[in-house]
Amino acid sequence: MTKIIIVGPASPLRGGISDFNEALAKSFYEKNIKIEIVSFSLQYPKILFPGKSQNRATISQSFPYKISPLINSINPFSWWKSAKYILSQNPDKVIIRFWMPFFAPCLGIISSIIKKKNIQVTGIVDNAIAHEKRVGDNMLVNFFLKKCHHHITLSKKVKNDIKAINSNISVKALFHPIYNNYKPLTEKKLALKKLHLKNGKYILFFGLVRKYKGLDLAIRAMADKKIISQNIKLVVAGEFYESEDVYNKLINHLNLKNIIIFNEFVDTDKVPDFFSISNLVILPYKSATQSCVTQLAMNYNKPMLVTNVGGLPEIVDHLKDGYISSTDPKEISKHILNYFSNENNEIKMSEALSKKQQFYSWGHFTDEILK
Repeated sequence: MTKIIIVGPASPLRGGISDFNEALAKSFYEKNIKIEIVSFSLQYPKILFPGKSQNRATISQSFPYKISPLINSINPFSWWKSAKYILSQNPDKVIIRFWMPFFAPCLGIISSIIKKKNIQVTGIVDNAIAHEKRVGDNMLVNFFLKKCHHHITLSKKVKNDIKAINSNISVKALFHPIYNNYKPLTEKKLALKKLHLKNGKYILFFGLVRKYKGLDLAIRAMADKKIISQNIKLVVAGEFYESEDVYNKLINHLNLKNIIIFNEFVDTDKVPDFFSISNLVILPYKSATQSCVTQLAMNYNKPMLVTNVGGLPEIVDHLKDGYISSTDPKEISKHILNYFSNENNEIKMSEALSKKQQFYSWGHFTDEILK
C-alpha cells in the first residue's frame, strides 16, 4: 500500500491550512492510500501570533488517520527528530505545506533530511511572496524551495512568484479544491435565529481580518445611497488580526448602519450558519494569491464578488457565476447593485457554480499530485 505523509498543521490547530491538510488527507485515505499528518507541537511563538488562540475551541470530529504533533517551529532539535520519525515510517512520498517565510528554516531542514534518503518530497506552496513583505523573505523562501524535488501551487499567480524568485524550480500550478469537510448549510430561518439576525439581503465578508483583505473597501462600497436605501447589509464574520477600531471609526465616519460585525474566529460548526444567511460573498482583497473563502463559497454555491488581484479572478467567471471588480469602492458598489437588481441572479449564478465543482474536486486534485 502506498504511504504518504503530509507535513503541516492539523487539528487541534485551527485555520485554513489545517482544514486543507485534513481534507487532503481524507481524499488520499478514500483512495486507499495510507496517510499520516506530521503537525506542530508549537506552530507560532505567542509573541508572533496576533490572534486569541492557535487551537480550535472545540474538536467535533475524529480522523481515520494519524496526526502526530512533533514539530516545534523554533526548536531545531525537533526538526531533526521529526525528520527521523518521518523516515522511520518509510513513506513513498512526503508533501510539505509552505505558506510563509517564517517556516522556511524549519520545513527546509526537515525536507533536506528526507530528500537525502531519496524519498520524493513535494511542496504545496500557498504563498511565495508574503502579503506583509520583510527584508530577507525571498532568501528564506528560496531556501525552502530548493530543498524539495518539486512544487505545486494553488494558483498561477504563486507559480509566477516562485519562478521570479528562482527560475530553476520545478513547479506546477493546480487549483485550490473545494472544501468537503464542512457540514451542509443550516436551514436559513434557524441560521438567522442563531445569529440574531432578521431576514434580509446579506453580503458576507468571511475570515480573518487583515489589512490586505480590503474590508475598508467593502465598507466604503456599502456607503452607496442606493445600497442603503435597499437595506442591503454587510456581515463581517472573522477574528480581527488588527485593530477593529480602525474599521469602526470608518463606519461611524460614513454614518453607516448596514454593517454587522462578528469579531470572532468562526469554528467549523458555525461556518454553515454564516454562509446560509448570505446572498453574496465578497472578497475585496488588495493583494492575493488564492483564498480558501472562494472554495467555501463554491462548496455552498454562493456567488462571489472578488477583486481583480492575484489568483482570485481564476475562480470567477464575470457575470456568469460572480463578479470581478477593480478595488475602486464605487465599482464594487455598482456590482452589488447589479446583483441585487434581479433575484434571478442568485439562482442563475448558484447553478453555474454547481457545475464548476467537479473540476475543483479533491479527487481531481489528488490525482494530479499522484501523477
